[in-house]
Amino acid sequence: MGFDFIKKLPTPEEIRKEFSLPEHLTKIKEERDQEIRAVITGESNKFLVIIGPCSADNEEAVCDYIRRLAKVNEQVKDKLILIPRIYTNKPRTTGEGYKGIVHQPDPEKKPDFLQGLIAMRKMHIRAIEETGLTAADEMLYPENWRYLSDILSYVAIGARSVEDQQHRLTVSGFDVPAGMKNPTSGDLTVMLNSVYAAQHPHSFIYRGWEVQTDGNELAHTVLRGSVNQYGRSFPNYHYEDLSRLLEMYDTMDLKNPAAVIDANHNNSGKQFKQQIRIAKEVMHSRKLNSDIHKFVKGIMVESYIEEGNQKIGEGVYGKSITDACLGWADSEKLIYDIAEYD
Repeated sequence: MGFDFIKKLPTPEEIRKEFSLPEHLTKIKEERDQEIRAVITGESNKFLVIIGPCSADNEEAVCDYIRRLAKVNEQVKDKLILIPRIYTNKPRTTGEGYKGIVHQPDPEKKPDFLQGLIAMRKMHIRAIEETGLTAADEMLYPENWRYLSDILSYVAIGARSVEDQQHRLTVSGFDVPAGMKNPTSGDLTVMLNSVYAAQHPHSFIYRGWEVQTDGNELAHTVLRGSVNQYGRSFPNYHYEDLSRLLEMYDTMDLKNPAAVIDANHNNSGKQFKQQIRIAKEVMHSRKLNSDIHKFVKGIMVESYIEEGNQKIGEGVYGKSITDACLGWADSEKLIYDIAEYD
């Protein structure tokens, strides 16, 4: 009785048919997927750098950013795999604020979910077409997964979603890596239980269907820091944190032990410039310990063309309208610095 059903949206199959991924781009995605999979399984020593805007709010600016990223990728591809963040769904702590391009293809206008789904898909396809880089996105809504399941090479499960049963079960049907973040409380057991669930097969109801999944052996952990009851941030990227998580992995029946470090959020206390220092400390920890080197597979960085952030409507091209990001100059230098580590 509290729902007002406005209009029925196209199914994922209908959207994918109308805005299909061309065959030559499908081949690019298959090759990228294999490269990234090899990192998670330990067959490759390359390091993942999942980098890009906090939220992908403007197609032109996002694709501009990724074109720049593609040029850097050519210089570091022997050591790194750059995965652009094209985050089209933005979780909000209180439910207020810009929720991503799926909600509002134009942040200054009212929500339009049909146009949002189309804008999301078109932006991802354009990015691959122009750069050859397949992207990461966050799965905020499990039922929306199939709108992008043929396009994404990496999926993040956020701190507020990682305890949710439907997220865990849906990830168990992925064929690409899924990074399960620790919850905002910082409880690593919750995160590891989420990885365990995602790595095992399940039967459940999904979009009106009874489905069966095989389990996703590429599900892994993401450390993003935590916050206590007083709102104070606590990092969990230090050497001791990495060692402790590796020990906890060893006590569980999990495939492909792997961790990715989120350099922003509560690890940085949302001080975006600190991402540079945090990334370098993580790389140093890998250098000090061969087990940590094998275990820590990548890092997440929030980065855009212009540093910082702005309010909706200020109109600065390539500047975040959500969390503050590193600017391009700092981001480019950081990528080259990360590539210098063995």
